[in-house]
Order: sequence, then structure tokens, then C-alpha cells
Amino acid sequence: MPVFEYLQETPAAYYTLMGVLGLIIGSFLNVVIHRLPKMLQQNWERECRIILATPAAAGEINETYNLIRPRSRCPHCQRMIRATENIPILSYILLHGRCSGCGKPISIRYPLVEALSGGIALLLAWYFGFTVQAVLALVLSWALLALSIIDLDHQLLPDDITLPLLWTGLLVNLFGVFTDTESSLIGAMAGYGVLWSVFILFRLVTGKEGMGYGDFKLLAALGAWLGWQMLPQIIILASLCGALVGLMLILLRRHAMSRPLPFGPYLAAAGWLALILGRDLNALYVQWAWTP
Repeated sequence: MPVFEYLQETPAAYYTLMGVLGLIIGSFLNVVIHRLPKMLQQNWERECRIILATPAAAGEINETYNLIRPRSRCPHCQRMIRATENIPILSYILLHGRCSGCGKPISIRYPLVEALSGGIALLLAWYFGFTVQAVLALVLSWALLALSIIDLDHQLLPDDITLPLLWTGLLVNLFGVFTDTESSLIGAMAGYGVLWSVFILFRLVTGKEGMGYGDFKLLAALGAWLGWQMLPQIIILASLCGALVGLMLILLRRHAMSRPLPFGPYLAAAGWLALILGRDLNALYVQWAWTP
């Protein structure tokens, strides 16, 4: 029996495969989350030195640094992490959450990202079934997960993720996978234009910048994937969640009012909910709005 037929006819095998794949991709996402901002910083510094004709700092290491090289190391003792110590979740449990070299604790974020990635894969496999939609929804979900954590850490939504995500959404919907081509195209334009307009208006009124350009691109990408019909609920949900979380942090004195909050994670979460529940939420809203 061909593999695809076997997976289609054996849900347990399909869910297992998707769950394991989710864990593996989650491990890779940890690398992306950690390294991509550093790679961008290095590129920006290199470009600035070229423009200003400034030599590299004395003792600066020109080691190749990307998502593959060098191999992962312990941030405390710089010990090379062996392949057997890099098994998603299992290695963390077997190592009791500590480096086998220096005994320093390993961040709980690594297994949490892996578990979340695996859980998302299982949920989408169950929701979409054995379909192309399930695979593509996973691509979108993994990108949103990486963007959310990077934005929380650095208040940055890298073009290296948002722009490919935007173009992929348009490409996917040329074949009507999640919405029709027209809705996808309008969604991309409207997603960028709405937040850009809010940004310009806020700057004119206050003289300050209320959000980053990465937020425009992320909402444009969500519009490209899900269509313009999902944009109102994404904006409303993201704004409400962001306002509530921000208010709670301020009241608990864990966040200063003058310090900006990253908006990307709320956009990503609202976009992911729209992927799963968007049509139902829109139907409920229409029913509520038109019920006398």
C-alpha cells in the first residue's frame, strides 16, 4: 500500500507522523528564534561599516553564522551539544533540564516551543484531516510562532519571515486553498494599508510612532492567506487582547506605560484563531448583527 494511502486510511499513523514532525520543526524554530535576530544584527553592523568605511573591531571573529553553522553550544560553557542531547523534549527530560557539561539550567522555553509546535501540528491534522490545507496551515502556524517569540524578545518582525509569508499566501490562494485569489489580493493590500493608515494618523496626532512596519507586513500576510473577510476580526481580537494584557501588566507594575508593547504576538494569535474559527466567528457576528 502506498504511503499516502496508508496515512489517509490510518489516522493514528497520520497523527503520530504530524506530531513527531511538529516536535522536530519546533526544535528548528528554537534555532530560528535564537539566531535570526543575531544574523540580522551582524548584517546591519557589516553594512554600516561598509557605508561608513569603518574597519572591523580588533579581535572580531568572522566565523560563519547562520541557521546551520556553527553547531549549537551551551550558552554557559560553550560545550558542543551532541545529537543525542538535541532530541525534542526527550533530551530535556533525560538531562533534567541541565547541561551535561556544566550543569547549568537549560531554558524551559526550548521544550515549550517544541511541545507547542507538536500540539499545533496534531490539532491542525485533526481539524483539516489528510489534506493539503493541513500542511499549508502548518507552514503558516510555524511562521507565526517564530514571529511571535522573536517580537516578544526583540520587538522585531523580520522581513526574512513576513515577506516570504506574504508571497506564499498569495501563491497558495492562486489555487483557492483558503480563499479565492481576489480576496487574497485585497486582503494583502488592505492588511498593510489599514495599519499603515493608523500608524500615520497616530504619528500626526502624537508625533510618535505607535507600531512598527513589521506589523503592517504581518497583517498583509494574514490577509493574503485568509482573505480580507478575516481582517476585521483579526484586528479587533488582536487589539482587545493587546489592550487587556498591557493594562494587566501596567496594573501589576511589570511594564512601564512609556515602554511599547509588541503587537506582533497578538496579531499572530488572532490570525491563527481566524484560520481555525474565522468563518464560524464571522457567521456568528452576522447572525447577531442581523437578529432583531
